Amino acid sequence: MNDQSAALQAKREELLRAGVQMMDPAAVYVEEGVMVGAGTLLLPGTILRGKTVVGENCQIGPQVMLTDCTVEEGCAINASQCEESVIRKNCQIGPYTHIRPHCVVGEGSKIGAFVQLKNCNLGRGTKMAHLTYVGDSDVGEDCNFGCGTVTCNYDGFQKHRTTIGSHVFVGCNTNFVPPVAVGDGAFIAAGTTVTEDIPEDAMAIGRTRQEVKPDWAAENRKKKGKL
Repeated sequence: MNDQSAALQAKREELLRAGVQMMDPAAVYVEEGVMVGAGTLLLPGTILRGKTVVGENCQIGPQVMLTDCTVEEGCAINASQCEESVIRKNCQIGPYTHIRPHCVVGEGSKIGAFVQLKNCNLGRGTKMAHLTYVGDSDVGEDCNFGCGTVTCNYDGFQKHRTTIGSHVFVGCNTNFVPPVAVGDGAFIAAGTTVTEDIPEDAMAIGRTRQEVKPDWAAENRKKKGKL
């Protein structure tokens, strides 16, 4: 056993003595400077690096890498990567979430599949279930983001911030073109591109009206010989 392997094994044993649980210790990688609270379960494929601190009674893994992160008690992180960020207590993260540096995820938030966060602050109880990118943003409490939501934070030259209040409903496939601000309690209809501020408790909708052309599809197939 080389020095690195011996140090890794010693760290695992130290954590196990302190009340950390591991389903398969040989499948867990924890660097020397990491701290993990008692009652936390580290599942196979967990990699904890740098100055990461994980609180008590969390479940980390399978297939999770945390680098220089603080994860408070009661969190579950599954098949995700997080760097240089803070995850408040009782959050659910993943699977397939990427939390990039300088994020704070508020207590009790749920960040799900194929969501990426970057340089943003999320309030308590905010939910982003899937397929969303939020960057350079400040988001309040108890917001709900539909899938396909994107903050268009880069204009090709500079980064711009999006500010969203509390209790905001963001419909699926919403684009924010910052700098924009959304007031508390606002409702944004699916398919909207937000280019102007939205007052609190207002409803914003920004999409073309649907047009239906009867028999167009049948005529098009006939024209192209696809009947």
